[in-house]
Amino acid sequence: MNFNLDFMVATFWVSLTGLGVTLKLTFIPLLLATPIAFAFAIIRLKKNQGFYQIITFYISLLRGTPIVLQILLFYSLLPSVLNALFESLQIELDIFSLNPIIYAYIIFTLNSVATLSEVFRSALLAVQNGQLEAAKTIGLTSFQAYVRIVIPQALVSALPNISNTTVNLLKGTSLAFLMTVKEITALAKLEAAYGYNYIEAYITIFVIYVLLATVIQLLFGFLEKRFGRYKYPRNREKENLYA
Repeated sequence: MNFNLDFMVATFWVSLTGLGVTLKLTFIPLLLATPIAFAFAIIRLKKNQGFYQIITFYISLLRGTPIVLQILLFYSLLPSVLNALFESLQIELDIFSLNPIIYAYIIFTLNSVATLSEVFRSALLAVQNGQLEAAKTIGLTSFQAYVRIVIPQALVSALPNISNTTVNLLKGTSLAFLMTVKEITALAKLEAAYGYNYIEAYITIFVIYVLLATVIQLLFGFLEKRFGRYKYPRNREKENLYA
């Protein structure tokens, strides 16, 4: 089988025009999901009976179903449901004219909330209970202790898993083409459709995602080294911060 190297090079540059969309689909959902996920993590650790079961069910549902299935259901079902709702309320809004990237933001944010919630929960549990008690003995309120002592250490502990979540989300954005979003994968597939050079297109996409994932991992590796000195050494005994 002969590979069309000229096509691969040309497709590489064409695909890179979708880099901005791919990065937005990666980092905007992460930014939107982070505060929600952190709140969910604290609620689960405190086992708030009003929300604990609901949040646990939500996380299990999102993490237990393939994202491609979520996209197909969400993108196919939600517009029709909203359109019927708006018609019943006599609201003149063409829901089908919305930019499909909005649906992509929603789906990837919902998934990121479920994933990051577990990341933050494990990171909060990694902070020693004694530090919280010591903060209270010197006059800090629980809120001040969390903001100044617990949360900074938890975020440092969470960096490796946040890195993994970011890389996984980056790879997941390749499914946005199912919603007609023109990101890297969609642009490469469009180029391949003209001459059926799909093998070359897939190799090109592979290279681009490897490069992007490597950059993200290097960035988070730098952050881990930069802030790792603020991480308090863990004892061998497991302690529950919220006991």
